[in-house]
Formats: sequence, C-alpha cells, structure tokens
Amino acid sequence: MKDLSAAADWAARRSYPARRDPETVAGLKNASVSVVLPARRVPGTLPAILESLIPHHRSGFIDELIVIVADPHDDTAGVARASGADVRPRDDILPGFGPSLGKGDALWRGVSVTSGDIVAFFDTDTQDFNEHFLFSMLAPLFEHPDLTFVKGSFRRPLSLGDNRPEVEGGRVTELMARPLLNLHEPALAGFVQPLAGEVAARRSLLEAIPFAAGYGVEIGMLIDAYRSLGLDALSQADLLSRSDSKQSLRDLSAMSYGVLAAVSKRCGLDPPAEMLLARPSELSRIEVMIQERPPLRSL
Repeated sequence: MKDLSAAADWAARRSYPARRDPETVAGLKNASVSVVLPARRVPGTLPAILESLIPHHRSGFIDELIVIVADPHDDTAGVARASGADVRPRDDILPGFGPSLGKGDALWRGVSVTSGDIVAFFDTDTQDFNEHFLFSMLAPLFEHPDLTFVKGSFRRPLSLGDNRPEVEGGRVTELMARPLLNLHEPALAGFVQPLAGEVAARRSLLEAIPFAAGYGVEIGMLIDAYRSLGLDALSQADLLSRSDSKQSLRDLSAMSYGVLAAVSKRCGLDPPAEMLLARPSELSRIEVMIQERPPLRSL
C-alpha cells in the first residue's frame, strides 16, 4: 500500500490560508515582485484582472506588471494597453528562439523580461479574479524565507445546468495530472490543484529549470521544483474559489497529452509531438506543443 504520510505531513505544514488583509501582507514585503500575465484571446476577463492588480502596481507593492500577449493587434492587447499595463508581444521576446510555441513558452519569455526577486503568474481567463489571489500567493514567500515555490489551491466549480457542485471541475487534473503524480511523484499528491496557473516562485528557481512550451508547463514546473529543492521548499495557498471558461473535450484531449508528455520527459521518455484523434467519420492528426525551453540561466 502506498505511503501517503509524506504528502499528508507536507499538506498540514505547507498549506496556507487565503489572505484578505492586503495592508498586513504589504507590510511583510521583503522582496521585489514581478507579475506576469499570459494573455491570449481573453478580452472579456482581462479587464477585471487588471483592475484588481493595477492599484497595487501604482502603490509599489507590485514592482513590475507585464502582460504577455499572443497577438499585439487583437482585442486582448488593446484592452491591456488601455489599462496602462506594460504589454509585451510574446514573439518579440527572445526572438532568436522563433515564434512562441504556447503558454509555457510565453511564461518563460515573460520571466526573461522581469527583474523581480519573486515572479508571480496568474491565468487571465479567470472569471472571478480577486485581489486576494495576489496577497495569498505572495504572503508565504514573504513570511517563510525557506519557501521557494507557491501554487494556488482552490475549489473549481463545474456548472451543470442549475447545479453548481463545489468540488468538481478541473477535468484534466482529475483524469490525468492527479493519477500521474500519484504514480510517478506521490510526494506531490498533496497539491489540491497541480495544474493551477497561479504560481509564485523565487527567480533563483525559475531561471534554473526548463519550461515546457505548451500545456505541460504547470506540471513540469511543479516536478522540477520538487526535484531541485525538495518538498519542504514548496507550498500551496488557498485562493478559495476559481472559475473559468470550459473547453471542449477535443481541446482537453490535446491538453492532457501535453501534461502526459511533460511528465514522460521527466521520466526519461521521448514522446512524439503528434497524437492521432479517432472519430467515427475520420482519423485526424494533431500536433501538440511538447517542446521544452532551456533554463534561462543557461542562455
């Protein structure tokens, strides 16, 4: 029988509550903070997120607030510029590596244009973003110098007609990521949301690990942080509840493959970049971005 004591002990020690006391957390600040927002086709949700964050940039709590956009000419980029945020087209960053390949690549390039001691990432398709996301993610790093990595923890409701279950949702997490971690890295089984895009980490870590270019970035970052620093340098912070738009099963199939490929690479395997998708009327080929970007420190 699998010994879950390490994960359980860690979860009891390294799970931190939501923080709704911004003035207290601001008083704890002992490191510079860069916030990176990867933004692709999110003109509907990005404005509210920026509205929550920009006052804390103006106050000096956030030292750098950078929006990494996929298309500098679309509505998402326009919304970001209108807010006064620092907007960077992802293909313009480290252009020697060619066009950006996906979300993970955008995050990797985003780190390269920041200077903060701590870099925080937040997904921009979140429908109920609140400023407590920011303070909850950063407080553990301010309060505990032995911590290096914080991942968001939350309930992710899944709307089913008139029902709104409080503990469902995150289909790729439940069907792919959680079983994979239990199989290959059971010490990480205590993470409530291993694929959460809400991450805060010290620069020393983020510049030392590779980034999966596509959907595997979150689980790859988690495994690499654990293998580099050990479980006790990692933590999770409660963000209460988080909702976003739900993707089709076809899209989730490609996302699951990206997660599986990232874990497989960290187990010494070399998965192909293509998957075949069979339907009653056709067999199609899908290219999934499973490339990895090297540690920034190695450039």
